Amino acid sequence: MSLASCEALQVSVQDTLVAEEVAKEDKLIDEVVKSRQLPKKEKVQYFNQVTKYGFKNLFSNYSYNTTLPYTAQINPNAEIFVQDYMKVHGSYLQNMKGWGQPYFNLIEGVLVQYGLPRELKYIAVIESNLSTGATSNVGAGGPWQFMPLTARDYGLVVNGYVDERRDYYKSTHAAARYLLSLYRQMHDWLLVMAAYNGGPGRVYSAMKKSGSKNFWNLQYYLPAESRAYVKRFIATHYIMEGSGGVTTLGGNAPEAGTYGELQNINHTSYGYSSTGQNPLNKKTLSAAELTDIDVLSISGKYNSLIIAKNLAMDIILFNHYNPNFDGVISSTGNFDLRLPPDKMQLFVSNRYPILNESVQALLSGVIMPPNKMVYPKVKEKKRS
Repeated sequence: MSLASCEALQVSVQDTLVAEEVAKEDKLIDEVVKSRQLPKKEKVQYFNQVTKYGFKNLFSNYSYNTTLPYTAQINPNAEIFVQDYMKVHGSYLQNMKGWGQPYFNLIEGVLVQYGLPRELKYIAVIESNLSTGATSNVGAGGPWQFMPLTARDYGLVVNGYVDERRDYYKSTHAAARYLLSLYRQMHDWLLVMAAYNGGPGRVYSAMKKSGSKNFWNLQYYLPAESRAYVKRFIATHYIMEGSGGVTTLGGNAPEAGTYGELQNINHTSYGYSSTGQNPLNKKTLSAAELTDIDVLSISGKYNSLIIAKNLAMDIILFNHYNPNFDGVISSTGNFDLRLPPDKMQLFVSNRYPILNESVQALLSGVIMPPNKMVYPKVKEKKRS
């Protein structure tokens, strides 16, 4: 056999092995997405190994290495627009690193259960600024901005009474499955983000027209919004994780106005502000509060304000742990109640009196004052 024939055979064998590995990967992802259950440990380990290569077109060593300078490993194609984005949004995002930490911890905790890269948490920053109340003008909602149909496809309940897109826990699990599904199609995280924004069809069209599966080669065949979306992710990732100041990436700054597609992004619909204030305008939970919780499945006509009153708990704090509690339990009769351990112990000890009080309030038509802590009246003692 000639040398050329041997080389051709070797390439053929390698292609076959790659195809078999991709087929295995696709099959395992399909199983996880369809089951709507957390993958087993061996699948998580497998996904962790294969999905990290999805950043091969962004970082020189396939994934972000925290021990190396950011500029030493990022694709040079990405550097030219990160600087401009940092000028406009750097202060806001730097501030988010503080108040947003509990939300990042929650999202990371879910992503790792699916073997997904932690960096994907920044999609929620781009989509909603981490806000459960974010709603787009086309009807996308929640921190991951799911459209109702997509949300239902990935296991969330969305109807006139319940909207689980706004439940951080459930929507993040749905987002993890959706991202896995997109990765099965694209095998590249930059292309996954373009698909997350504009749909897989537009990415496939860009691949066909450009003859490439590399974002940098096909980017100008994508809609401008999707192209900018990917770049916003890269810039957000650098600001959140890159070392140094928010207005310097290294090298000479680009000329003003060069990268207009990044400058013209409108965040007003999500309350985006360059002042660095928390757009949720609510008390944020610490990382410990978000991770150290007990969960109990309950059923019955419970009322959130009556629960909060009996647990001596601020109703706003209760709603942080249990978004849309009254809407869900009134329509389904069930709810996975989330509380700090001490409050859960108190609830378990008093659940039936709390349920009875809730039912009595419902039957008598009592309307509890919204968003206020309700305390029992105490008669004043007469002064002697």
